[in-house]
Amino acid sequence: SLPSEMLLKIFSYLDAASLLSVGCVNKHFCHLASDNGIWLKIYSSCFQPKRTIWKMKSEQAETVSLGCAALPDRKPGYWKKEYISKQITAVKARVMRLVKPVDPYTGLPRKTKEAVKASGLSWIIVLEDKSGMKHVMEKAKLSFKEASVTVLWYSADWPCLGILTTLKLFGVTPLLPAHSRAPSRSGPRRRSLVAEYHLADLTAGSAAVGADKLVQLFSLDPGLLVGLWKEENEIAFVMASLHYHQLLERSTLGSATARYALPPRQPVGDDVDPEYGLHGYSLHLDVHGGSCTSLCGTFRSLFCRKGDIADGYLKLTVVSLKDNTKHLPLTGTLGLAWETDVLKGNVKDCCLMDVTLLDETGKPFWCFSASVHVKLSSKASGLYDYTGPIYTTDYADSEGKVCAELVWLEETKEYFLVGLVLYISTTKVNNWYGTDY
Repeated sequence: SLPSEMLLKIFSYLDAASLLSVGCVNKHFCHLASDNGIWLKIYSSCFQPKRTIWKMKSEQAETVSLGCAALPDRKPGYWKKEYISKQITAVKARVMRLVKPVDPYTGLPRKTKEAVKASGLSWIIVLEDKSGMKHVMEKAKLSFKEASVTVLWYSADWPCLGILTTLKLFGVTPLLPAHSRAPSRSGPRRRSLVAEYHLADLTAGSAAVGADKLVQLFSLDPGLLVGLWKEENEIAFVMASLHYHQLLERSTLGSATARYALPPRQPVGDDVDPEYGLHGYSLHLDVHGGSCTSLCGTFRSLFCRKGDIADGYLKLTVVSLKDNTKHLPLTGTLGLAWETDVLKGNVKDCCLMDVTLLDETGKPFWCFSASVHVKLSSKASGLYDYTGPIYTTDYADSEGKVCAELVWLEETKEYFLVGLVLYISTTKVNNWYGTDY
């Protein structure tokens, strides 16, 4: 019921984030909170004016009428859009400076953690039930590794699994990152859809990848783990593993309804010879359980010969069973750590694997972060240097496969990596180089 002039005067004392929030109350407030006079004052206080008409003394600025005819003739909301655009551009420039330095071992940005903090980026999951109601889970714990970030959600108020249909993973960034040192749930933010998962018949359609006394783990591609309480068969926690490669793009450049679409890629077209195969590749491998790392290593000078191309895959042998000089121990207890508000646990023989395969120029060629399960192999051990049983762990997606062999040493209570082979899809290679294998 207040006159518009009084509301404008009140709004003139608000900061940018508060103005955006109050503009969501109703259409009338939205119109008043987009006033060019208010936003020009905010814009001028943050950015150096380019036109002399803006260069006024602070005493004059306070006395200028908000509807003054001296303001440039702009459409309503013009300076609001200009201010938001400038703020977003400034943050993007800061983030780009942080991700520009590349780690020579991983081929990935060296300061991804700092870039995530500078952008104000966080992640949420939205659960939708059969009635269309949406449940937003905000509380998350982050764990950064060399090539990935693990995001863990836990709560005492998960909706019943039986009524849920989908789970959507969003990257969330504040609309005004410079003013969001501690982003609040009520502040202006934008969502970027990272992935969408179907939860209907989760336990029936997915095999458990591991379990302890309290929970069972179910894997959903790409990179999502759902932990269910054994007793109630209800959600205990959700864990997402996100690889740094294209992490910022997927988490910030998509929309609330559509995922970020990768731009068309031009084939490299170098001296790759189908008769010779791949050469000069390198692999960075990180095996961890969320909190502790079991294996972190870089393997260089990987190649495949013509005879290693079969069944639509190019074979890259990283660790050979015959070459025991490259066999590596997995330190600590191999397992996936989890926690909730009141309980903690560790699922043995289940872990997260970060694979970063670089081409001969050092560019990321195939990257993923996913959960894997270590299982006892049915074949007899043919290794003379080890007396323990053989275990295997595998991963596969549309671009390739990973096959690893481990041997368990009872004397030292540890696994040894004795075999690691990558199989790269010929379709992936052909699209990358514009050749024909």
